Amino acid sequence: MKLIECPRDAMQGIKDFIPTNLKIEYVNSLLNVGFDTIDVGSFVSAKAIPQLADTAQVISKLNFSESKSKLLVIVANKRGAEEAAHFDEITYLGFPFSISETFQKKNINSDIKNSLKRLEEVQNVCERNNKKLVTYFSMAFGNPYGDEWSPHIVAHWSEKLLNEFGVNILSLSDTIGTSTPDSISWLFNKLINEFPSVEFGAHLHTTPNSWEEKINSAINSNCIRFDSAIGGLGGCPMADDKLTGNMSTENIINYLNRFEIKHGLNETALNDSILISNKLFNSYE
Repeated sequence: MKLIECPRDAMQGIKDFIPTNLKIEYVNSLLNVGFDTIDVGSFVSAKAIPQLADTAQVISKLNFSESKSKLLVIVANKRGAEEAAHFDEITYLGFPFSISETFQKKNINSDIKNSLKRLEEVQNVCERNNKKLVTYFSMAFGNPYGDEWSPHIVAHWSEKLLNEFGVNILSLSDTIGTSTPDSISWLFNKLINEFPSVEFGAHLHTTPNSWEEKINSAINSNCIRFDSAIGGLGGCPMADDKLTGNMSTENIINYLNRFEIKHGLNETALNDSILISNKLFNSYE
């Protein structure tokens, strides 16, 4: 089981700038928990996401002395990838690739054709610098724009990115929380069986009433990579239900404990991080 904690996703939409030292304190606490990966920040335009303009400063002050967690950052183009590649602490570069043309333009100001070029450039940077590319399939479970979508389209793009660009980590993003247990089961069963060399992950957005059925469906479909955020913070502002947010880390851990599925986290350290998170995000909203 690979658990990816996403403070980047939790923070990026907050308007008031969170002081860099508080971000460092929070991420350092997460490094003690035992997550496989921490999605720590991004190297994109500060104008686009001002909250994460200090990602480089945060990374430079992290303490890995008692941590085996790896770092992931989001990039949107070659420039961001090259900047991130300078950091030995970073293992993964995440690239948002939407199978909805409309959302791709809204999210990174690029159509799908040009985004494929960007993805190839980012993958080349990864290969030259011993980094790994994680591609996020935004709108993997549908979109609100009327753009064509079906599970077969998701499978088509999975095959294309694997065969033409060597992408072997794909995270299916339930961007606006429209996934259902059936669509989750159908997609993961099909993709995992059809592309066994690809590591498929679940970046699910949920409500308080839908989280359990979604994670249950994904786990029963052999998904072993999950993104989450403490408190279920973050998510997509375009979701129809305002209660829709990231999958809560606490809910995932409670589920895994209930069914005696090993996760390897230090729950005492996790509780410490939850306390820091509550204090931090109650002060900056």
